[in-house]
Order: sequence, then C-alpha cells, then structure tokens
Amino acid sequence: MTERKLLEKITAWTGAPGEGIVRGIGDDCAVFRPRAGEDLVFTTDFLIEDVHFRRETHKAADVGYKALVRGLSDIAAMGAEPRFCLLSLALPEWADNRWTEGFYKGLLGLAAAHGTTLAGGDLARAEKLVCDIVVCGSVVRNKALRRDGAKPGDALFVSGLLGGSALGLSTGKGKAWKKHLHPEPRLALGRAVRDWGATACMDLSDGLSLDLHRLCVASNVSASLDGELPLFPGATPEQGIHGGEDYELLFTVRDEAKVPEDFDALPLTRIGTILEGNAGRIRIGGEFELLPMGYDHFSRS
Repeated sequence: MTERKLLEKITAWTGAPGEGIVRGIGDDCAVFRPRAGEDLVFTTDFLIEDVHFRRETHKAADVGYKALVRGLSDIAAMGAEPRFCLLSLALPEWADNRWTEGFYKGLLGLAAAHGTTLAGGDLARAEKLVCDIVVCGSVVRNKALRRDGAKPGDALFVSGLLGGSALGLSTGKGKAWKKHLHPEPRLALGRAVRDWGATACMDLSDGLSLDLHRLCVASNVSASLDGELPLFPGATPEQGIHGGEDYELLFTVRDEAKVPEDFDALPLTRIGTILEGNAGRIRIGGEFELLPMGYDHFSRS
C-alpha cells in the first residue's frame, strides 16, 4: 500500500471532524478553534516496539489503543477533556496492511469513545515501530490541575486498584492482562477531582513510588503512606507500589475536603498525608523511607 492510499484510508476511518476542528487531515496543519474562556493543554507520548509493547504478545488493536490511552490519561490528570490528537507513525516492514488497519481500529475506537478527533500526523518507515501521539485537551481557564500545589496536611488519594498492569505483564493472562492491555483513562474522574478542589494531581504511569516522588518534588513537600494500599486481586505489595502503567489518578485535597468512597463504582482510597520536609521524601508505615523505584527510561544509562 502506498502512503497516499494509506492516508486516504486513515481519512475515511477518521470520519467527520469533531467540535473545534476547522480543518483536519489533508493540509500542512490542522486548524483548531478553541472556545472562549478555556485553556488548552497538550501532551505527547512515544510508543516504541520492544519498549512499550512486543508484537509477539500485543495485537495490533491493543497497540493502537495503548498509543492513545497514555495521552488521554495525561489529559485526565489535568482535569481536562480531550479535543483532538495528532499521530506520527513509523511503520516497519513487518507491519502489513492488516496489522496497520488493526492499529488504527484500536486507536480510533478509543478516540471515538472519548470525543477525540484524529486531526493529522505523519507517516514514515522505520526498522521498528515508533509512534508519537499528541493529545490536546481543554479546561476552564486557570482551572487545570497541576503537580505543584500539594501542601502539608493535605490528604493523599488514589483511584482504583494498584498493581494490576504489572501483574498482567508478568502473567500474561486473566483480568490483570486485560488491565495491562486496556487501561481506562480516568477522564470523568479527573474533572470531578478538579471540582472537589484538588490541590495537585497526576496519573500513575511509572509506578506509585516514582510518581508520588515526582509530585512531592514539584510541590516541595514530603509524604507519608499510612493507609492500606488498594491492590488489584493477586498483585503483590511490590507490584502495587512500584508497578507502572496502572493509569490511575493520584491526587491531593485539603484534609477537610469531602471525597466520596467511590466514583461511578471506582474506589477512591486515602493512602497517606502530605508533610513538611525534604522535597520528594516518602515514608511508608512511619518506619522507613520509600525509594522511588518505578520505571525510568534512563535509569540504566
């Protein structure tokens, strides 16, 4: 299939442009018209063969889904709603027409479910599959959630159950494997957390220990994990603390804030408290310091 033919197929699969898209696929740039009184938030994520997926274990639609869900999770963490995405995709020789169609089916299915138009991108060839997704979201002006607002005394919460993706990656079966392949972006929850007056928020992509460390460094605070962690059935405490790609939300609120026990049947659990002290320091059970040991692309370099 030529690049032109593939582009024609992608345009047909994408369908009509969403709200705000004045011009989508077909020109040098997409044209987007934002609404009055909103801020736009942008995120970009790589998806690389043998780093983020293996073609022996991940179907084409799973890879397409994962390419977009990473960006949507970032949009959720900002308390925003997704508006459009751009996709740059470098395809290796092994990615035939059937595989490529499956990839776009997975990506566009998730995009349609969350009102996210594919508005453009780029195509190329490479030795391994490399994908870069850009997602744009919108949020009421000056209301975007950030990592740097946590204050001593704030309560620390997490959504969902932790360690499921790590368990699924290690076993390759059952509900945990489905959780690894198809995590759910917590978009509605992100907007609710914003409305509850959250002081800081981020998504759990690289593991609780590392991502909480990042939130604390950004906010110049420390934290204590003094609540029981909500673990995915079968996951070990280590998988719950250090395992990545759960894509749940980690957020802080004032201690007196009213946070429900669940949101649309998704459990919300208080797991700790924000403290004064050395930025990024985390204690667990009040006994010893928790080191940030989640996934870091450059930790071996």
